[in-house]
Amino acid sequence: MANPSVRNVNRDRRSGQERSKPLPMVTRRFAAWAVEVGLIVTSGLIPFGIGMYAKVNLTTEQVPLNPVLVVTEDAIAKTFALPIDNNRNVAPLTNLFWYAALGMPLALSSWQLYLLAKTGSTLPKRWFGVRVVTAAGSPPGMTRILVREGVGSWGLPLAIAYLMWRYSAIFPSLAGLVGLSCLLVLAEGMSARFHRQRRCLHDRLAGTYVVDARRTFIPFSGRLSPASQLIQRESAQSKKVDTNVLTFTNVPGAAKRRQRSLWIWMRQYPSFTVLIVALLSSAAVLGTLVGTQVYIQNQATQRQKEQYKNEQLRVLVKQLNANPATLEERQKAILALGTLDDPQALQWLVNLLSEETDPTLVDTIEQSLASAGPRALPYLQRLNQSVSNKLELRYNGTLQEQEFGTQQLQKTQQAIAKILVLYSGNLHTVDLSRTNLGQVTAFIPFTLVLDQIDLSGIKLNAANLNQASLRGSSWRSVGEDRRWDTFDDVIADLSDAQIKDANLTDANLSRVMMNRVNLSRSILNHANLSGTHLSNANLSSAHLVGANLRDAVLANASLTGADLGEAIFNHANLSAARLGRVSALGTQLQFANLTQSDWQGADLSSADLSRANLANADFSAARLAGANLGNTKMENVNLRNADLTQADLRGANLAGADLQGAIFVISKQTAADSFIQTSPNDARSALVEGVDFSKAKNLDAGQLAYICTQGGRHPRCP
Repeated sequence: MANPSVRNVNRDRRSGQERSKPLPMVTRRFAAWAVEVGLIVTSGLIPFGIGMYAKVNLTTEQVPLNPVLVVTEDAIAKTFALPIDNNRNVAPLTNLFWYAALGMPLALSSWQLYLLAKTGSTLPKRWFGVRVVTAAGSPPGMTRILVREGVGSWGLPLAIAYLMWRYSAIFPSLAGLVGLSCLLVLAEGMSARFHRQRRCLHDRLAGTYVVDARRTFIPFSGRLSPASQLIQRESAQSKKVDTNVLTFTNVPGAAKRRQRSLWIWMRQYPSFTVLIVALLSSAAVLGTLVGTQVYIQNQATQRQKEQYKNEQLRVLVKQLNANPATLEERQKAILALGTLDDPQALQWLVNLLSEETDPTLVDTIEQSLASAGPRALPYLQRLNQSVSNKLELRYNGTLQEQEFGTQQLQKTQQAIAKILVLYSGNLHTVDLSRTNLGQVTAFIPFTLVLDQIDLSGIKLNAANLNQASLRGSSWRSVGEDRRWDTFDDVIADLSDAQIKDANLTDANLSRVMMNRVNLSRSILNHANLSGTHLSNANLSSAHLVGANLRDAVLANASLTGADLGEAIFNHANLSAARLGRVSALGTQLQFANLTQSDWQGADLSSADLSRANLANADFSAARLAGANLGNTKMENVNLRNADLTQADLRGANLAGADLQGAIFVISKQTAADSFIQTSPNDARSALVEGVDFSKAKNLDAGQLAYICTQGGRHPRCP
């Protein structure tokens, strides 16, 4: 009988063996795969995150996004149904880091595939003792690895997941695509559970095997009997050989089977070969003859159509120019010209519009052009621009010349407006850039009225829309997938446009490009401007009551004197914006970027600025009574003479803030009892409990007394 000390030694030895037992093969394979994927994903996410931070927070001069990145961004957005950010100006560091985010995953993936093809192991597979080999035990080579990884491991699962997502109810949810992809990739990996040799689908497709790199691998050649396989398996187990990859069998007679080449087959069957060649040659000759005849016939038909249209145009023009032609005959000829699918007819109608003075015929010409639809817009646009340029050059001309030019311009404006109204929702490819659709003079007034019109996709860059009525107009619509916020959303472009004194109440301008647009004195009450790009825009004295500007970009914009009452600016970018004397009663500015913005004399009573970034902003003489400033970043903010009564400053960072003359409390004393000192609890006071004022500047004795009595922190507090 063994003594206790011997039993303890044996027990410790067995426990040590159990502790040193390696992880199961399945666990090591999954761990190696997870590390490989994690390295690739991390190599892309880290530089992408740094580049995004630089784009949002750096105030350096913006540069255009690199063309390679533009193409990549468009391809990704189109594939995954993501909205495109039309603002392609970024910080220089963003281009650098996003290039790294694109190149590093590709380089790391290529290096892993090369190692796997040449050695059978990537670095993570080496760490976990896993190797990929062929049936002969050699490294798989690049062809097998491309089939294994590109088709089996990722290609088929991701393609099936994408198709299921694209044509299911969860589209365009990106989370749904990620979930489906993970599920199918894991399902493909678990397919090894249903194979007797524990081979996944990708290994069966590529003819590879996953083995334990820490054990000896013995390849098989030929087919063994079941008894021989059992003996070989037992021998392998005694030598600690992985038995999951040793039962390789070949198809009977595969070594004796030989593929005949095409040349050998043709020599064996010469008559049949000649027949096939003759048939193919005849089919090629016949196809060439038929194709030639069809092409000739199509060209002849096209020429006949052109001749017919030219003849019709000649007849109609002759009818219009005939001296004894009645007004009714001329009207019929004008309307007939609009039905011709001929550019010459449209150009002739536009020229006639510029010269005609009879109001009845002018109205008929406009109707004819409207019937032609958007096809007539380029010709009207050219005439509009030409007349507008002449008016600018003849500013000091005679009154008669100015009146005649203004009448010409007004006629083109009316014709364009009719087409926009009639073809509402079908203007996705229309380009009216630099077109003058605004009021020119007071003695010949013209007001563009496009209320409740769908103008999505239209381009009006640098166009003149002054004093236009655009109430309820829609400048954005869904694309072919009929879903919002996807790649094919149809969005208008109003960059550099003049829209002064216009009425855009309830308009949908979400995500529209409006950089450098002039909206001074315009009415945008309750308009949807979420995600709209308004960098360097002029919204001075504009009315934005209740407007939605969530996620809007208003960097360097001017909103001086604007009415922003109850507007929503959550997550908006207002860096370096000018907002002096604005009325922002009850405005929501949570998480907004207000760095270096100017709010001098503004009224932000009851506004919500919680968690906003106010660093280096100027709020001097601003009214912030009852405002929520909780957890805001207020480093170096200028709060001189600001009214902070009843403002909530708890959690705010006031390092470097200038509080000279800032008002924290207003007593409720009356003139009769002004000699009686009231307590802070009876006053309209700011909430400063727990707020650190140690690094704030220019605090006077009264402010320090209030801060200390209300729970604020400062080195001079007792």
